[in-house]
Amino acid sequence: MFTDIDDLRINYTDCGSDSGKGTVLLLHGWGSNITLFKNIVDMLSPHMRVLAPDMPGFGESDEPKEAWCVDDYVDFIGKFCEKTEIKPTVVLGHSFGGRVIIKAVTRELPVLSPEKLILTDSAGIKPKQSTASKIKTRTYKMGKAVMSTAPMKKLFPNAVENMRNKRGSADYLAASPVMRATLVKVVNEDLTELLPKIKQSTLLIWGDKDDATPLSDGVKMSELIKDSGLVTIENAGHYAFLDGWYTFSRVLASFLEIK
Repeated sequence: MFTDIDDLRINYTDCGSDSGKGTVLLLHGWGSNITLFKNIVDMLSPHMRVLAPDMPGFGESDEPKEAWCVDDYVDFIGKFCEKTEIKPTVVLGHSFGGRVIIKAVTRELPVLSPEKLILTDSAGIKPKQSTASKIKTRTYKMGKAVMSTAPMKKLFPNAVENMRNKRGSADYLAASPVMRATLVKVVNEDLTELLPKIKQSTLLIWGDKDDATPLSDGVKMSELIKDSGLVTIENAGHYAFLDGWYTFSRVLASFLEIK
């Protein structure tokens, strides 16, 4: 189904009903969409009301009209909850969705105030750059500055774009110009200092083979979030809820007290 929020057409799913177990909000990761949450929706909807939006720029939802930062997505989630008239008791976020949740629950005036959080393979901790990586970044910035000058742009009009393409991640290369600029804003924000401010009981579920948000991030989050526990799923990657669905579903059912 669709709704309009700030002139953006937003696709979302709304299943089940609040039969005493509350309402759960699902937030997907970068480059993903709500279709990947099908198993979770099917599992929870007989017990809870389940809502999941395609966030702006993903799935069937419109792109933002200009580059957004994490706080813009937090504002969007607040407006989505108002529009759908929900106050989630549980919020689950994967990867980028987890990043949005961390900021949403730790604002001075929280946008979300659920009883429980579930962060799976969550983003939010900025990786430390190695010396080699720092050198590459510095070289790239110097080269970009040179090739962006008027004479060089005239001689080599595609040079800067070619440099970006060689350096960019798969997510960056697959994105539109607006979403590329959004990705740059999003990944450069470190949320580590916000983690101790999380008050909710928090379940962390991580794939031990995650190479996008490594298990070490999950360990660090479990150390910094006061009321939290970390479950590791063996032989699962960045999509632990798909790679290790059996274990993931059992852990989820236990945490939410669903039989």
